[in-house]
Amino acid sequence: MRRLMFVFGFFIALAAESQVIEPIKWSFSSSVNGADAELVFTAVMEKGWHLYDTELPDGGPIPTAFVYEDSTLFEFAGTLTKSPAPVEMYDNTFLMNLRYYSDTAVFTQKVRLKDPSSAEIKGFVTFMGCDDEQCLPPNEIPFSFVFGKSTGPEGVVSGEQGTGVTAMASGGSGQTLWLFILISLLAGLAAILTPCVFPMIPMTVSFFMRGSENRGKAIRNALFFGLSIVAIYTLLGALFSFGIFGPNVGTLLSTHWIPNLLFFILFFVFALSFFGLFEIVLPSSLVNKTDARADQGGMIGAFFMALTTVIVSFSCTGPFIGALIIEAVQSGGMRPLIGMFFFGLAFATPFTLLAIFPSAMSKLPKSGGWMNVVKVVFAFILLAFAMKFLSNIDQVYGFNIITREFYLAVWIVLFFLLGIYFLGKIRFSHDSDLPYLGVGRFFLAIITFAFVVYLFTGLLGAPLKSIAALLPPSTAKAVPVTGHLQQGSPDRQQLCGPARYGDQLHLPHGLNGYFDYDQGLACAKEQGKPMFLVFKGHACANCKKMENSVWTDPEVLQMLAEKYVVVGLYTDDRTTLPESDWKSDAGGKPLKTMGKVNLDLQIRKYNTNSIPFHVIIEPDGTEHHLAVTFDTAEFRDFIRKGIE
Repeated sequence: MRRLMFVFGFFIALAAESQVIEPIKWSFSSSVNGADAELVFTAVMEKGWHLYDTELPDGGPIPTAFVYEDSTLFEFAGTLTKSPAPVEMYDNTFLMNLRYYSDTAVFTQKVRLKDPSSAEIKGFVTFMGCDDEQCLPPNEIPFSFVFGKSTGPEGVVSGEQGTGVTAMASGGSGQTLWLFILISLLAGLAAILTPCVFPMIPMTVSFFMRGSENRGKAIRNALFFGLSIVAIYTLLGALFSFGIFGPNVGTLLSTHWIPNLLFFILFFVFALSFFGLFEIVLPSSLVNKTDARADQGGMIGAFFMALTTVIVSFSCTGPFIGALIIEAVQSGGMRPLIGMFFFGLAFATPFTLLAIFPSAMSKLPKSGGWMNVVKVVFAFILLAFAMKFLSNIDQVYGFNIITREFYLAVWIVLFFLLGIYFLGKIRFSHDSDLPYLGVGRFFLAIITFAFVVYLFTGLLGAPLKSIAALLPPSTAKAVPVTGHLQQGSPDRQQLCGPARYGDQLHLPHGLNGYFDYDQGLACAKEQGKPMFLVFKGHACANCKKMENSVWTDPEVLQMLAEKYVVVGLYTDDRTTLPESDWKSDAGGKPLKTMGKVNLDLQIRKYNTNSIPFHVIIEPDGTEHHLAVTFDTAEFRDFIRKGIE
């Protein structure tokens, strides 16, 4: 019991982001003299631990890196200096020579502030530490340097690493994180309504009422049951957040054909099951073992009852969990842990409350035909979302089979059929008789048909901003509407020559441009224009959302078309380049595909691999950087910088 409580408390602490003991502590300070400033990053390591250098060969541990949230506020005034110099030794764990620091390491970066009177440089340091026996998962610590506001009489800013605080390096805003938390909560609540889960509520309540004359003990066990469910789901998220499955799991899940095909098959099979074609049943031996341990009673029984609930309900909650984790790992950082924590919290709350207040159970609707309606609705939604995984494969590998128009046509058919189902014109094997159409189903049908009409406007060229992240990118072949450029319009940017890979890659909204860094830069110099460079991905949801909700601003689109040479570099494209275009990474390993070459360029030049990442390079070499933003005004101001 003591061990169980320890493990349980450990994962609850992780979920709440409470204090975690770290063998590597960071502190941050800065000094400023006019517009010139020094940013100082100091790492102090416990005895026996070491911190890896900023430059390491491929295949080794995660190097230390300093990532800046908005580097448009300053210019680098020199390279990063390190004191003392790192020690280089052969590492028996990674079987290669590695550079690292022991005891203390000080990193100093000189910058020149654009506005010394008011500037805040924010970002995070990502690092990995090891001792002679173990390595920590990669970690991220946020930093912030404020100038001109509270720098003190000496012009010095200082700060220390927050206890247990980890940066959400997902490229999104705080608003996006709160939206993700809301989606996680809604997914957990929606899972309660599935036929695998809802009938378990009376069984669970009766378990805690059995032999529980002691009211206090019953409440304690019920609370422990709910917290155990949260801990189990949080553990699943922690495996992804702390790199147990590898630091590149997000990229792998979003770009490689094998996981995308497996997820498509998973969603398709679950949809067929929800339609009533067959029933997904987990091995009875697994369920029986956990159920037998639950009969022990007490807190151990409550834990195994929670485990049984999670296992039995997986045949209905699997799609919710899978979709949530896929979205979370693509964003990175702590989102998988946070998402699973709030999913588990929403999922466990009704069970726990009804176990504490069993009299409230009499007010719940009885299981019946309405639950099969919920199941069928989920089946239609699963089929729609399954298309996204096929689209990922199609875009990353350049098959160009699942076009935006085909994708929308499939969605239109699916949601039209869903609307017909709400009206009672379609029935499945497990559906009850529908003697009349209820008001609720009538309004659901109206909402569904309205969504179908909205999707149809996408076939006419509308950007469909609200669901842009789920759709393939629009092509120049789409019928032009407001926010698109006409094919052959004189306003369109004139290229210096045919774009390499232009036969397979396209920019959105009819924009002309390049897909090779050197070719785009050469054209920008030839025309005397600034270059607009965007690192993006075929399977990047935020990239699509920005292009369909921010780039469509008429002023933004006009400036990109007339004033810039636009270059789009895909970091997940798997096209094999000619041998003459192969590059080598820092460790000398050859990079043969377009995506690997572009990703290596982004990491080497800008010390980040998050996408989308936007760079403006003016004719004199001045650069401006911007990560993901869904604020049209902010992006419009960023575009203006290069032409003012």
